[in-house]
Amino acid sequence: MNQLIAALRAFAREDQIRIDEPMSRRTTFRVGGPADVLFLPESAGQVVRALDAARAAGVPAVVIGNGSNLLVRDKGIRGLVVALGEGFSEVRIDGETVEAQAGVSLAKLAAAAQSAGLSGLEFASGIPGSLGGGCAMNAGAYGGQLSDVLVDADVLMGGEIRTLSNAEMQMGYRTTRPLREGGIVLSARFALKRDDPGAILARMKELNARRRDKQPLNFPSAGSTFKRPEGYFAGALIEGAGLKGRSVGGAQVSEKHAGFIINTGGATAADILALIGVVQDEVQARSGVRLETEVRILGEE
Repeated sequence: MNQLIAALRAFAREDQIRIDEPMSRRTTFRVGGPADVLFLPESAGQVVRALDAARAAGVPAVVIGNGSNLLVRDKGIRGLVVALGEGFSEVRIDGETVEAQAGVSLAKLAAAAQSAGLSGLEFASGIPGSLGGGCAMNAGAYGGQLSDVLVDADVLMGGEIRTLSNAEMQMGYRTTRPLREGGIVLSARFALKRDDPGAILARMKELNARRRDKQPLNFPSAGSTFKRPEGYFAGALIEGAGLKGRSVGGAQVSEKHAGFIINTGGATAADILALIGVVQDEVQARSGVRLETEVRILGEE
């Protein structure tokens, strides 16, 4: 690990490198043990150099966004965590094209588009994720998804940065080629349409009001815990199995929206994982459907 840290210090400031960083500070679930080393890059080049340094040191490495779709186990993450965040979140607008780095939140990206009078990202204004993870999962809400407006993305794949077109991204429901092949989205460009900023803002406010009305936003969570099974809705299956309000420790199936597992206070990752297992088993027993997690799970058991 010392070799890795020395290599990072050769091209980054000290405040970009965190040792034994609690991942509870880096996830919206507010749980998770420490990462051995956490690195906060400020350019695509630093991402590549950090991963190369980890490889040279024989240290495992993982790249994350803002932790909004992430559950880190209680013993934490061994090796290097590269977190694409505020230092990697530039947004540029050129005509009707918006280009952004992976660390920008989808909410800030949608707000920047709205301010410029560009429509097409309203649906993303309430999604609590960052652009990189959002592109990798083809994030969507209320009938819109990033594949609707994506032009192309710069993706680190196989050690090199490649620009993949919308078609080459192979974007489906909560899946893309980078996600399936271990690629890392570093930046992306979107084609939007001119509209009145006030009208765009009104649509964003309406969607966010609907989100607040239906989702348990006052508790830490990772959004929808489970993928939508084909032909069903996860929340409806969970509610139909009588699981609303079911708890394990500080983890609970939300009474407001059964598709969310929330941290009611003091939950551990073990609590959340145990409750996920309960939900999967009981829903399968009742409906024959095995729910798959949408949340990414990392770290030591």
